[in-house]
Amino acid sequence: MTDAALDASRRERLARWAAERHALAPDALDLRLAAGDASFRRYFRLVLPDETTRILMDAPPEQEDSHPFVAIARRWEAAGLPVPHLHAVDLEAGFIELEDLGDTPLQRCFGDEEEVRAWHEQAIALLHELQNRAGPDDLPRFDADLLERELALFPEWCLGEWLGLETPPGWAALRQALVAQALAQPMVTVHRDFDAMNLMVRDDSLVLIDFQDAVAGPISYDLISLLRGRYCRFDAERFAAWVEAFRRCAVADGRLPSSTTEATFLAQANAMAAQRSLKVLGIFCRLTLRDHKTGYLERLPHFLAHLEESLAGVEGHDGFKAWLVDAFRPALAARLEAST
Repeated sequence: MTDAALDASRRERLARWAAERHALAPDALDLRLAAGDASFRRYFRLVLPDETTRILMDAPPEQEDSHPFVAIARRWEAAGLPVPHLHAVDLEAGFIELEDLGDTPLQRCFGDEEEVRAWHEQAIALLHELQNRAGPDDLPRFDADLLERELALFPEWCLGEWLGLETPPGWAALRQALVAQALAQPMVTVHRDFDAMNLMVRDDSLVLIDFQDAVAGPISYDLISLLRGRYCRFDAERFAAWVEAFRRCAVADGRLPSSTTEATFLAQANAMAAQRSLKVLGIFCRLTLRDHKTGYLERLPHFLAHLEESLAGVEGHDGFKAWLVDAFRPALAARLEAST
């Protein structure tokens, strides 16, 4: 069966499932594709006869395990966190009926500098709520092995598969240092992709989505996902001010030890940002080469800039920093030009 036929078959099964739930004829359903993402999941908007709407998630169980998403959604909703309500779940089929949050991810609200700043501060306030309300005990641990696997995406997919470059000599030392800085931080609930695209705006409030990969991990990880994400870049002064404000709040409510100094936490945040930028560079190349997803290569220079800015706040590793400027940046630019 072709991919198109499989998609049509899944859509037909989803329509029958929704029709049965709402006592409607399948051919009378108003069902429209709403979105896809970097995984195999697809989302459809169902318009019911009374004009209320729901989102139907199609997550083929042979490719997507939806158990974590369902479990986390229920726990976080019970904790009072803003997440989509689950109206119906069929994990065996891979179908979930969710509350419709609309079509406005946070990045669509970014306007002038003042608006961008206000939305980021609102997102940081939500992050404080997430870490304080949702305990990490039931989540997989973001341990050294997972950190290493994330970092390994960079030499494998970005350097080897995409650019054909050898791993630079300073890589092993940098990798070890970044993992150590991450593990030195307190462990909290980590969304793992706390970026603007996974924060939906509804009635001027933010709602969390796409949290199925949540882990118990370093306290700065989600802050970094937001401040050095795919839509905005902030100068070192603005970045440091937000990191310091976050540190003070986390010390005040006990998430960070009172002995955590401003300099220590800023260094940890920059190391975390470097780790995540390296991971994203690898993931975007893998999405392009292995999964045949489009639109990711054009974002590589943005995350290279994040990487360079982050490493500027990490002591040492001068050889790797020089290699980024002298070898990696030119190779990336040439490869991107050749691929257009």
